[in-house]
Amino acid sequence: MFVLIVLALFVRFSISRFKEIPKGFQNVMEAIVDIFDSFTVSTMGESKRRFASFYGSVFLFILFSNLWGLLGMRPPTSDLATTLALALMTFFMVQYYGITTKGIGNYLKGFLDPMPFLLPLNVIGELANPVSLSFRLFGNIVGGVIIMGLIYAALPGILKIGIPAVLHIYFDVFSGVLQSFIFVMLSMIFVSGAIEE
Repeated sequence: MFVLIVLALFVRFSISRFKEIPKGFQNVMEAIVDIFDSFTVSTMGESKRRFASFYGSVFLFILFSNLWGLLGMRPPTSDLATTLALALMTFFMVQYYGITTKGIGNYLKGFLDPMPFLLPLNVIGELANPVSLSFRLFGNIVGGVIIMGLIYAALPGILKIGIPAVLHIYFDVFSGVLQSFIFVMLSMIFVSGAIEE
């Protein structure tokens, strides 16, 4: 969070110097914003572009948390409390937008589709979403932490310098970016599905 806050403050105080014809740092920031906008529109639709800043922030938080392992520290996303909190945000957004866009009656009636006797399965399916979201992110990140810990413990002194670096590329960088992308994309799909045009 500290890194993200410092980065946000740096960008904010640089805004006054931004030019109409962008170059350098402004190009990078505009490209990042454009990537988040495009991804949100392609996943959720043009009418839900307003979610781009929220999901961009969530993506950056998860990404920076996952990459924290590169500094030799335990990533925050290897703690179930962090991933469950992120998943519960999605769960409550789905409920909120489902009720506000469809109305409480129609929203609750949706649990009886396609047949009324499927109500228990529909409720369980709705409650399974935050569980699956949180455990997917948690399991992948904590699995990488455990494997890297075992590798460091198994290697003798001088070999701890070179060999683990290659594995960090996979377990911290590749897996960290991929899991951030998957979490945000699934969250977007769940929320988008709850909003009825």
